[in-house]
Amino acid sequence: MNAIPVLTIKDVATLDGVLSDFLKKTEADLTVVIDRGGNVISQFGDMTAMDVTIIAALAAGSFAATQELARRIGEVEFNALYHQGNGSHIFMNSVDDETIMITVFGPSTTVGLVRFYSATTGQSVAALLQSLSREGHGFSFEAADVSSGQIFVDPVAQ
Repeated sequence: MNAIPVLTIKDVATLDGVLSDFLKKTEADLTVVIDRGGNVISQFGDMTAMDVTIIAALAAGSFAATQELARRIGEVEFNALYHQGNGSHIFMNSVDDETIMITVFGPSTTVGLVRFYSATTGQSVAALLQSLSREGHGFSFEAADVSSGQIFVDPVAQ
């Protein structure tokens, strides 16, 4: 991702509204929007039982690994991944080329319901993030801007 989105209070409220509505419809426990590098953009739901940053990093790695598996069989990518546990389950879907949505849910809902509503929720999240990039929100960088030079210079040493 070449631009890290900067969310204003209004943007956060809009995104929280979309994610809250998704959780109500699916009866899921938690949903997290991340970039492909594993950075958390937004999260909504019950975050007390798990470390969201670790889940985000592992989910990004899982998505990257399965993207290579897809490529090996002639697909561009698998746009959704599902892991079923004994009590908790995780569903991950591609929002756009740079964003993934992770949903954690338990036995009170089904993967079909989560998958159904994640499609429209993903479209809403993608539209919001695209509007931010069009408006110039975010910190952009180019690989050429990264150098190995000194960041801080001691003025006394000069």
